[in-house]
Amino acid sequence: MVKNWSLGILEDPETTEVPGTVLLLTSTTQEPLGLDELPREEQKRTPDGTIILNPQPDDHPDDPLNWASWRRDVALLCLGWHCLVGGGQTPVLAAGFNDVAKTFDVSIPDVALTTGLFMMGLGIGALISSPTAIIFGKRPVYLFGVLIFLASSIWCAASKSYGSLVAGRILMGIGVSPCESLPSATIAEIFFLHERAYRIGIYTLLLLGGKNLVPLVSAAIIETMSWRWVFWIVAIIVGFNLGLLFLFVPETFWVRTPRGKSPSFLRRASSSIFSHSGSSKKKEKSRSRRTSVDVLPPDGIARLPVTSDAIEGVEQEQKADMKHAHFVTPEKPKDEIDEVSPPKEVYKMDGGKTSRASLDEYVLKAAAQPLPSNANIETAEPVTPKTFTQSLTVYSGILRHENWLKVAIRPIILFAYPAVLWSTVVYSLSVGWLIVLSETVAHIYQEHPYNFSRLATGLVYLSPFIGGIIGTAVAGKVSDIIVRAMSRANGGVYEPEFRLVMGIPVAIATAIGLMGFGWSAQERDNWMVPTFFFGLISFGCSLGSTTAITFCVDSYRQYAGEALVTLNFSKNVFHGLVFSLFFNRWLEADGSKTVFLALGGIHMACLLFTIPLYIYGKRLRMWTTRAKLMEKWT
Repeated sequence: MVKNWSLGILEDPETTEVPGTVLLLTSTTQEPLGLDELPREEQKRTPDGTIILNPQPDDHPDDPLNWASWRRDVALLCLGWHCLVGGGQTPVLAAGFNDVAKTFDVSIPDVALTTGLFMMGLGIGALISSPTAIIFGKRPVYLFGVLIFLASSIWCAASKSYGSLVAGRILMGIGVSPCESLPSATIAEIFFLHERAYRIGIYTLLLLGGKNLVPLVSAAIIETMSWRWVFWIVAIIVGFNLGLLFLFVPETFWVRTPRGKSPSFLRRASSSIFSHSGSSKKKEKSRSRRTSVDVLPPDGIARLPVTSDAIEGVEQEQKADMKHAHFVTPEKPKDEIDEVSPPKEVYKMDGGKTSRASLDEYVLKAAAQPLPSNANIETAEPVTPKTFTQSLTVYSGILRHENWLKVAIRPIILFAYPAVLWSTVVYSLSVGWLIVLSETVAHIYQEHPYNFSRLATGLVYLSPFIGGIIGTAVAGKVSDIIVRAMSRANGGVYEPEFRLVMGIPVAIATAIGLMGFGWSAQERDNWMVPTFFFGLISFGCSLGSTTAITFCVDSYRQYAGEALVTLNFSKNVFHGLVFSLFFNRWLEADGSKTVFLALGGIHMACLLFTIPLYIYGKRLRMWTTRAKLMEKWT
């Protein structure tokens, strides 16, 4: 019988096999688990044996999960650095709005609109890059995006009119879009579940850090040179990034073999014939997932079970051929009964008995005979990993034979998935508020009473950068600690809803930061007061974006790429573009106090939906599985 509650989360009334729910920690619980396809004693774990690896890696050196830790981390850092540069392009002109307005003789709101249109380009690019990456691989999409980014930077630097600058910014958004829509899916492909939050935190820090650091650097460039030189220098850096991604970010797509559904030939033979050994009733009681097949011996040899000694010999050979340096498969406890090992005394099909020595002799004879043409045998062939030169291949062919248009509409369908919808709202708010602030910094700090220079305005971004670092550290490490503690209290079972606990500091920190920033700016408090609240906003936004991405990926890992498109499309279009159309005029009309109090209230109201999602989230995940929404439309 399925229990009703688990740490405040309502269980599905019909099944415990809910997508997203996984066995994370070693425990003594014997409850069934849907995604736990291997018997627990055969699952690969971390070297200390306390954490069961999810997903289970294949026995192949080219599986990204089997790459050396340094190789995976280098790929993450190279990609993260490029995302820092790309993420900083949204507010890159924050300190130079007045200069751009004078150059083209347009208003400040018109210059702010270039930011919104850049975000529109991000949204359009995400809809194109994600399905393309799913079918053709992420590597060619990353590299092609860098080339577009490079070309558009040169375009913006050399633009002769406001319209040309707008067009260049839209194209730049398309080129930068892979930085937002693909890295989280890449992280999910090269890191295990228990490593994921920390790495996503690093990615989020670099992406959001770019939104805080790049305006600081660009302010210094605008102060000493001109706003055009910002884009010339960006072009130089992007050219360097092209080399980094080409050398150190290989294709990460991998077709993972379903675990536990194709046992070895000898083990399946033993399992099959053991059903005739007099213990069939006992075997029927067990919940073994192994598949039984009948193996026909060569003519003249009675049908006999294969001995466990022979099986172990073959398995030891296979293990010697392929070992994983960073995880282990724990040995079976001595007191545990092996369901497929035959007893010392077994029966022939005609009822006679034979000794284990006879069985061993049979195995050797059978191995020397030609096998039936229809025999399904798994062989341990030597595997040669790709060389470094081979890993530099840009295009690996079609990875998935799917219709591009059907894949492209998946992000739209995911709006019907409650977990994705919540993540979309939180992520859009978290990143969106930082973009909104970038459009107000010049308005607030370069006017009376602060009268900051362009460089001083850029230095204000040190506060949100520090807040972002602290927020990422908390969101990554603290979230993982909370998840492990809750999983341990839940019998080792991990639920994605455990991530939602971080919604409490996300709501409080960001709402207080928004309200405090607007209030202190209008009251003309010392410049350090609104700057402190700016940092607090960044702290809360880092928490929010990391939590939203991690919860979304953990809930629907199979749709990680499409879900990130949903998140970023909403953030860029529904928040970024829409707010850029009216926000500056609203700020001029009502003042920062009224505007930011309203924003803080909106943020708090949206985060209140975290409570019902935590309670009903598991049932809602199962509802989306039963409804088969994705299958119906794609």
